[in-house]
Amino acid sequence: MPPAFPIVRRSLVLAVVSAMCLTGCGRSDGTIRIGLSGPFTDPVGAPMKQAAELAVNEINAAGGINGHRITLIERDDYGDPDSAVVAAAALEQAGVVAVVGHVFSGTTLAAAPVYNGAHDPVTQISPSSSAPDVTNAGDYSFRVCPSDLAHGAALARWVRDQLKLSRGAVLYLNDDYGRGIRQTFVDEFTRLQGEILESDPYLGSTPDVGPYFDRIKQRNRAQFILVAGNRSEAEEALRQARRRGLTMPFLGGDGLEGIEASGALAEGTYVSAAYLPGLDTPKNRAFVETWHRKYPAAGAPNQPAAATYDIMYLLRDVIARVGTSRKAIRDGVAGIGTRTAAFDGVTGTIAFDRNGDVPRQPVIIGQVHDGRIQIAAGK
Repeated sequence: MPPAFPIVRRSLVLAVVSAMCLTGCGRSDGTIRIGLSGPFTDPVGAPMKQAAELAVNEINAAGGINGHRITLIERDDYGDPDSAVVAAAALEQAGVVAVVGHVFSGTTLAAAPVYNGAHDPVTQISPSSSAPDVTNAGDYSFRVCPSDLAHGAALARWVRDQLKLSRGAVLYLNDDYGRGIRQTFVDEFTRLQGEILESDPYLGSTPDVGPYFDRIKQRNRAQFILVAGNRSEAEEALRQARRRGLTMPFLGGDGLEGIEASGALAEGTYVSAAYLPGLDTPKNRAFVETWHRKYPAAGAPNQPAAATYDIMYLLRDVIARVGTSRKAIRDGVAGIGTRTAAFDGVTGTIAFDRNGDVPRQPVIIGQVHDGRIQIAAGK
């Protein structure tokens, strides 16, 4: 997921880390404490909390980890970097053995120095932080989703290989996320002998991109439009394009999550994703069925939910094997896919490289159809 806010001030991080070193961890109550942090009231983050609680209930019902129950310690970060630092400090001091979090790249990067800089560092595994900078967040920071660099390239290959289109225009949010998607898309698309007719920046959640569309319509050469940004901006771009009679395909990265809810406006839009609930695998089918039984009013699980569910089970396996030492858990997680077998989860095969990334996790291309995102079919 793109950063929700700018990265937190370094001075605040240092102050919190210093406080942690003085206070130490909370006492153990005989259970295995696993931390969870994300924006629990946000439509993107709320399913993460539900998925974590679902997994913990299942694991405890099956006997826990070597006979010990899991206690989930939850701290809301409100999607805000400063709050993420406070949440991270609270979790570290509560004696958690690992943390599932955070959802957005900005909060993950803000909290990472707390987890990595503690006297006894704690493993942090993000379900959905896709910013390239997460790669270098620290030895105790991991993620189970592809980086933005993979999303842009996957979209470019889809346009050339499946849609068979050779000319297009790019609109991009002028921040790290938008520029990252744009650059990797452009690099891969031009490598595949595609032509980018123009690449235009914008700012704000409802940008005025009408002049760009006027030019695109006048030139009449673009076969598609990529919006490298977030859902609200893509919806506004679609409105302005459709008012001008531009009906070519629109595409976007994982920042467009939820755009299917805008109905007919988004019909036909292509989006890249690290997970879609329509994945036809035994593990995903079982997860989605269980999810709907547990949360019948919640709608389909999103990527942070599915990935959080995977992380909980991944941690169960690691802790069962190495125990509850924070250092042993970190080393156990880091060795998944090299020293030990890769983890076969709902979202796919999780195998970490030396930077805590998952290069084997694929990017999926979906398409909005009748208010749902379905796995896209090529031409």
